[in-house]
Amino acid sequence: MKTVTLYRPIGEKELVLIAQSGFKKFPPRLEWQPIFYPVLNEEYAIEIASKWNINDEFGNYLGFVTEFEITEEEFLKYKIENVGGKIHNELWVPAESLKMFNSAIVGDIKITKVFIGEKFTVSTNQIVNEQIEKLK
Repeated sequence: MKTVTLYRPIGEKELVLIAQSGFKKFPPRLEWQPIFYPVLNEEYAIEIASKWNINDEFGNYLGFVTEFEITEEEFLKYKIENVGGKIHNELWVPAESLKMFNSAIVGDIKITKVFIGEKFTVSTNQIVNEQIEKLK
């Protein structure tokens, strides 16, 4: 089975939900989020996590980079969109397709990097704190 490596920058709340799934799936999109968009390269994921997520109160001013494998068959079902520069390529998965997308993840969703914003003070979640300690 062929797989494709994808990345997704996330904040604290999404990390907690991923951990609750045993690091096996991404949480459903919120009502106002019609697209789930993992990115195609780590450089772009790092850019988002380190520049945008660390300034987001909703994510507790934390930016994490996730890495995961998806079957090539599932990957090919979705459109790749370039949303800016040369490296800004995203896979656009409609929110209603996320359950099927999650079922095609091979192995675990890995947390590979953490970025901590200036406004971050503390996390009350043990898993988040473990990831911060492991990756900083």
